[in-house]
Amino acid sequence: MSAPASPASTPASTGTVTTNVPARLDRLPWSRWHWMIVIGLGTVWILDGLEVTTVGNIAGRLSERGSGLAVSAAQVTGIAAALYVAGACAGALFFGWLTDRHGRKKLFMITLVVYLSATALTALSFDAWWFFTFRFLTGFGIGGEYAAINSAIDELIPARFRGRVDLVINGSYWLGAIGGALLSIVMLDTDVFPKDLGWRLTFGLGVVLGLVVLLVRRHVPESPRWQFIHGRGDDAEELVGSVEREIEEEKGAPLPQPEGEITIRQRRSVGFGVIAKTVFGHYPKRAVLGLALFIGQAFLYNAITFGFGSILTTFFDVPTGGTGYYFAVIAAGNFLGPLLLGKLFDTVGRRVMISSTYLLSGLLLFGTAWLFDRGSLNAVTMTACWCVVLFFASAGASSAYLTVSEVFPMETRAMAIAFFYAIGTAAGGISGPLVFADLTQSGVVGDTVLAFRIGAGLMCAAGLVAVFLAVNAERRSLEDIAAPLSTAPAETDGSSPAPSARTA
Repeated sequence: MSAPASPASTPASTGTVTTNVPARLDRLPWSRWHWMIVIGLGTVWILDGLEVTTVGNIAGRLSERGSGLAVSAAQVTGIAAALYVAGACAGALFFGWLTDRHGRKKLFMITLVVYLSATALTALSFDAWWFFTFRFLTGFGIGGEYAAINSAIDELIPARFRGRVDLVINGSYWLGAIGGALLSIVMLDTDVFPKDLGWRLTFGLGVVLGLVVLLVRRHVPESPRWQFIHGRGDDAEELVGSVEREIEEEKGAPLPQPEGEITIRQRRSVGFGVIAKTVFGHYPKRAVLGLALFIGQAFLYNAITFGFGSILTTFFDVPTGGTGYYFAVIAAGNFLGPLLLGKLFDTVGRRVMISSTYLLSGLLLFGTAWLFDRGSLNAVTMTACWCVVLFFASAGASSAYLTVSEVFPMETRAMAIAFFYAIGTAAGGISGPLVFADLTQSGVVGDTVLAFRIGAGLMCAAGLVAVFLAVNAERRSLEDIAAPLSTAPAETDGSSPAPSARTA
């Protein structure tokens, strides 16, 4: 039997409930149920990495005569890429707003359907305008996924595992990048597929993978935390009770008693004004932290990856067809960072790990720039330097998503994720290329060194911000980190929790 618990919707007064659902979720041991959540929700980052890398690799093929699409390589990597980024920003904000109003499950199903539909229609492109339109809509779906998925994951994963799980899931983008790089080698081989078919099948495979994810995702539940705040306390109680019984049966032992309750006033939705006032009025330091982390990592990644191929071919005479192998190595380093360092964010702590990964990656990139300027590197050693830099930078970048998804009240979580994601994506996908395009492709060593130093400097600056402003959120309940708005006036930076929020 599951541990005794107070009802999830015991009325204290009209529209007020007292619940221990958060404490019950946080005290659960890791189980098959949690693996189902990770697989069902986390695979979106793999699809995103697959999408971005695939499009970059097929750009040359699409521009060739006989591809079936009259576009240039510059249009694919320029206009199409910018539209994908714009779509991701718009989708994050639009679907983030809907996620906070209508629930996590409904939106993470809708956003995946949008992604699948747009990707399938991209494969059927017959003209440039069609291709560009559905690249925007593909990004629109992916951006919505980030808001819906990050909020759901953090609200379903126990507090003591939240950091490492979030980092590994966000870092899995690079598994998709490796897959996209290797897939393009096969799909673009004209000995295997005709010029006008291989690139279409590449997008089609993304649809197939997405359909598999959709089948798994049907079994991922709504967030009980969202349910009890939005007047569905009975549903939250029923869901958590069933999960407790399933885990007790799996483990063969009763669960420990939950510790702590919270009393909230149920509400249907929160307006943009309340969200903005909460994020920037009640939590200004956390808002500054989120902006610093997202912008820092966006510019570091653009400093390295935007001109990645050009740097290798221009300065180290690497054939264009061989850059994909170097990219696969760098992508592997990106994934290993969150995988190997993730646990430390839950044990050593957020402040130390966030600040150190940002500062280390920035300082290492400064060192790489110095070696490159001296002429001390070749293609292999440059790639090795990038791998080390991105090993730490990837863990730091993933922690930016973790930070903004856990340090704001539950009613604003999806919109907070969407806002900071949109800012970071815009900085990386719009401002970054504008700043770094000429620098990394000029063929002048000093220009590329400057690009590295800009990215490194912003990463170090973000690390210093984290030293002073990072929140010690490790192993703490989300309601303890930021009391829901529904409990009482939200706590401000540096204040004690809202008095009506009794948390573990």
